[in-house]
Amino acid sequence: MNHDNIHPEVTCDNLILVDADFADHVTFDLIVNFERMLARRIPNADMARWIDCLALDGGIREGKEQTQVALIHSKGKVQMDYFTPGHFGKELDGQAFKDNLGEFVINAFREESMANRGNLMTDMLRLSLATKEVKRIVMVPDEEYIDEIRQTLRHADSDKQVTILAMHPIVGGNFRQEILGYSLMSALGIKGEELG
Repeated sequence: MNHDNIHPEVTCDNLILVDADFADHVTFDLIVNFERMLARRIPNADMARWIDCLALDGGIREGKEQTQVALIHSKGKVQMDYFTPGHFGKELDGQAFKDNLGEFVINAFREESMANRGNLMTDMLRLSLATKEVKRIVMVPDEEYIDEIRQTLRHADSDKQVTILAMHPIVGGNFRQEILGYSLMSALGIKGEELG
């Protein structure tokens, strides 16, 4: 099964790399805060909508390109609790969907004792930087290993467009930045006018 592989074969136009544990944690925090603020129940984030938002934030536009989505998770985690669908093995790994942005192929990768989530993210980043087919890389890394990612990108001789989504600005780096919260708010069904 794919989620035991450490190094996926990247042969697509675009790659979205997600630290699933981190994304789930941030989503939980947003749900708690917005339920309090808006005085209504916030449903789980819509996974397909969120992937589309990540793609748009990364510069992917309408067309027929293929995007690989790699969800990296810790050993003990079997699902993203605040996303629908969210179960790695039963609902996400090996699945795909098509829409106006092209085809998205989802795979889940579990950290191992020799490769934690940060190592996997960095290894996959290096692999995709070295793969000529990949044009764009979109990343949602945990802030605890962001320096490693930044260093990898700083020394990369690449013409690829790299976008990192984070909750706080990241100082310096050879990449674009977007605010992670906006894509998650969209996936959670929170509209701008509710906040005004």
